[in-house]
Amino acid sequence: MFHYETEPRFSDTDALGHINNTVYPVWFEQARTPVFRIFHPSLEPKGWPLILARMEIDLKAQCYWATPVKVRSGIGKIGNSSFEVIQEAWQNGVLVARGVTVLIHFDYEIQKSVPIPETIRSELEAHTFEA
Repeated sequence: MFHYETEPRFSDTDALGHINNTVYPVWFEQARTPVFRIFHPSLEPKGWPLILARMEIDLKAQCYWATPVKVRSGIGKIGNSSFEVIQEAWQNGVLVARGVTVLIHFDYEIQKSVPIPETIRSELEAHTFEA
């Protein structure tokens, strides 16, 4: 399980005074950085081995400016070349958003998915999402 904390910016709010729904994908992407490092420790674009295939986010409660948000990230199902990252955003002990992202281990030179190596698979399994 990985943990990331962010402080919502005033500009993250919408006309209704709560965090805009477009902000959660950005927070969740940033919170996936430790997962990216498992595959590509340098995080340099050259040789990047992942591609995003799917992302869904369920908004569970309103979230507000000026109060920290904690994002929990863990690994869900692991396939041959793809895997899920399950994420939750919490503010003041309230679940405000839950998302599932599917990432594919991808070779950009041949434009195809490639199997996840066993060493990486083992590391992913060590970070299974805890409900």
